[in-house]
Amino acid sequence: MDVSIIIVNYRSWKPLLNCLESILCTNKTNIRFEVIIVDNFSNDGQFDFFQNKFKDFIFIKNNSNLGFANGCNLGARQAKGNYFLFLNPDTKISANTLETLFFSYKKHSEIGILSCIQVDKNNRPYYQKNIFPSLILIFGISRFLYRKTINQFDSNGELFYPDWISGALIFISKDWFKEVNGWNEDYWLYFEDVEICKKISKKGVKIAVTQNTAVLHEHGGSSRNDFETEYICKTEVIISKHIYINNNFNTFSKVPAHLSLIVFTLLEKSFLSLLSLFLFSNLKLKANRYILKNLCTYYFYAIKKQTWLSKQSLNYDK
Repeated sequence: MDVSIIIVNYRSWKPLLNCLESILCTNKTNIRFEVIIVDNFSNDGQFDFFQNKFKDFIFIKNNSNLGFANGCNLGARQAKGNYFLFLNPDTKISANTLETLFFSYKKHSEIGILSCIQVDKNNRPYYQKNIFPSLILIFGISRFLYRKTINQFDSNGELFYPDWISGALIFISKDWFKEVNGWNEDYWLYFEDVEICKKISKKGVKIAVTQNTAVLHEHGGSSRNDFETEYICKTEVIISKHIYINNNFNTFSKVPAHLSLIVFTLLEKSFLSLLSLFLFSNLKLKANRYILKNLCTYYFYAIKKQTWLSKQSLNYDK
């Protein structure tokens, strides 16, 4: 088996249907592949229908929702391919995407992780020249200003080399995946893609994006199914930033980074929560009240348990 395509799903059945149908159209002439779908305990009655509809694909039912990293690792343990393609259920690939990734990866020995151009439904490309977070660049506004003033990555050729790429589409060899011990299950959702790229970079190989193929990515299709899911996921973004800081920042940067993130986030969410009382019909503003409540609970237990991990994390009680 050349490639194992691994997809982690949680109640994203409609986009998953489009994703799997796009995979059925993949050019199979020069490549052998399998498709593994790990369902993170959607528990909504759809699993059996999909398993019967796509009989040539492998479906795995996780016994609980232990996060994206856990689902990816579970799929990888069952995979037979020499290469892994981790793919979001809210993506659609073209007929040549898998072949392009496979042969580009094999051609360029300097690559540890490969992705490709991602576009939205209006065919607009997403920003993919990502830089690793640092004490200064942990906040969105500082990253925005940095991007505006510094063009760090040359994207004129077939490939360009960002610091990290989105977990929506990650192509990696089985050997490199094992070398970095797979996905870090400290994370429940978000930043696990940044960390696996960080670990690969430390091994002396590059993170690359090929411009020879593109995928449609309906960004947020997996995490914005309803109001509750959306505010839980937005809370986890902030929690995962703390985990990343704790795992990857040096001793001198950790404390100021954690404190800055706490102060900035609580001030921002408090202001937006107050604003939502006057604009109560705005659901996006209303979500900040729930995020603020969740974060206060998280920070309380972070102090009590002496851990930055989310309660959702598999490693929380270890």
